Amino acid sequence: MAALSKDTGPSSDFDLNAAIRPPRQMTLRGAGVLVPVREDGRVILTKRSSSLSQHPGQVAFPGGRIEDSDADPTAAALREAWEEIALPPDSVEVLGQLPVHDTVTNYRMTPVLGLVRGTPDLVPEPGEVAEIFHVPLDVLADLGNYTTQSRDWRGTARHYHTVPWGPYYIWGATARILIRLAERLS
Repeated sequence: MAALSKDTGPSSDFDLNAAIRPPRQMTLRGAGVLVPVREDGRVILTKRSSSLSQHPGQVAFPGGRIEDSDADPTAAALREAWEEIALPPDSVEVLGQLPVHDTVTNYRMTPVLGLVRGTPDLVPEPGEVAEIFHVPLDVLADLGNYTTQSRDWRGTARHYHTVPWGPYYIWGATARILIRLAERLS
């Protein structure tokens, strides 16, 4: 995997949407997400369970809220990856963090880039993860594979990034974090 180069700064769900602004007193909850890249150059992604209250059925990185027991976003990302897809923390070599991303659902996500050593058996936790799949890093690193689309959200057109992969619709915060990774790898 190529070394990370540029610092591209933070991003948010509001970047493409001048008409949609976060509330001034918005309190963001910390979250850590793992961007797991296998040694064979494939990125591990999940499709969230359709029964979840937040982001049901969406493509996401393993991760979640930073708990009091977590030392930092990296600890949260590794813990959540273990809980959601049974990825052993000791099989992940943490390479660093990507810029934070603020979401419209009041999270400040810290993406943690990790190289997955070996071929651990991944198992989706059925209450949270419907499916685990892999996308080649070279597909995600090509900025030409991304598009910007929009849909109505709370009465306003909301724009967001997408990167298609087979039957999967990778969009929103996940696509934005992948764009940040692509920018840093270029």
